[in-house]
Amino acid sequence: MRRALALAERAMFTTTPNPRVGCVIVQDGRVIGEGFTQPAGHDHAEVQAMKDARSRGESVRGATAYVTLEPCSHYGRTPPCAKGLIEAGVKRVIAAMEDPNPLVAGRGLGMLREAGIEVRCGLLEQEAREMNIGFIARMTRGTPWVRMKVAASLDGKTALNNGVSQWLTGPAARADGHAWRARACAILTGIGTVREDDPALTVREVQTPRQPLRIVVDSRLEISPTARVLADGNALVVCANGDPDRVSRLRDLGVGVLDLPNANGKVDLPALLRALGERQLNEIHVEAGYKLNGSMLREGCVDELLTYIAPCIVGEAQGMFNLPALTSLDDKLALEFTDVRMIESDLRVMARVVARMKQ
Repeated sequence: MRRALALAERAMFTTTPNPRVGCVIVQDGRVIGEGFTQPAGHDHAEVQAMKDARSRGESVRGATAYVTLEPCSHYGRTPPCAKGLIEAGVKRVIAAMEDPNPLVAGRGLGMLREAGIEVRCGLLEQEAREMNIGFIARMTRGTPWVRMKVAASLDGKTALNNGVSQWLTGPAARADGHAWRARACAILTGIGTVREDDPALTVREVQTPRQPLRIVVDSRLEISPTARVLADGNALVVCANGDPDRVSRLRDLGVGVLDLPNANGKVDLPALLRALGERQLNEIHVEAGYKLNGSMLREGCVDELLTYIAPCIVGEAQGMFNLPALTSLDDKLALEFTDVRMIESDLRVMARVVARMKQ
């Protein structure tokens, strides 16, 4: 199963909107086939592993299949993998976890059992869940998993008061941040960051076969048509009661526009996440300024913080989040540290939200 998880990781950047899945087929203690999910519309991991076995001159009849996610039971762009395993004569299937997709949700394992195949589920389940945390979030609650990346000094500052922020962290931390960009379906920022830095928000420090969608939260549609984030049209601008002429100009550039106002004339952030879930986006990577960061935290739109802490102190400067002053510590946003490690000279801290901030 650990080998199957390693295979699934090879599909990290390519399977959206499908989950990342790996499969290993074993016969008499020998690995005879391996596979991982191909891009949407192509072979799933189990089919790849069976094809690999056949290419080696091996039969999978009577074999055991280790798969990181329950084999699917429905017809989508491809036939059901559970049906394929049954027809191939596999004797045993060991799955890391059930598929949270309501179209599957135990039905694949049920099909296998009804066909007389021995089934076990739950081996290395937590590792498998982490591999597809965004897919699980979208399937169970309808919204993507949102990971917010921040780079700061030891005293929690992200930029000088004059806007200078490059570079607080070193090259290794920046490359690590690009790897997290690459695994996301979309990178989200705000108009303030676009105005200040004119970022491309592309993946550059690691190799990737595709670039994530870029999303700009821009209530008043102030973005310039020449902004680098819009360069190839692989972008979405989200506004609140946007001017029709500006909307038309952006759409003429091939840029998508979503109009999602809230009662205050700002972008309705929870509605945005629901819309992104409907677009089948699994993971959102946020790289924004302290204002949008604070708004997303206040409105319960962040699942995880990815924070790089540089070994320096810069004093009076811009902070990480624009949040209101509390009068009681009971109202704090509670986190759980999930990973802390050095990235060369910088510290990377990952934390998950366990209790939303009280308004």
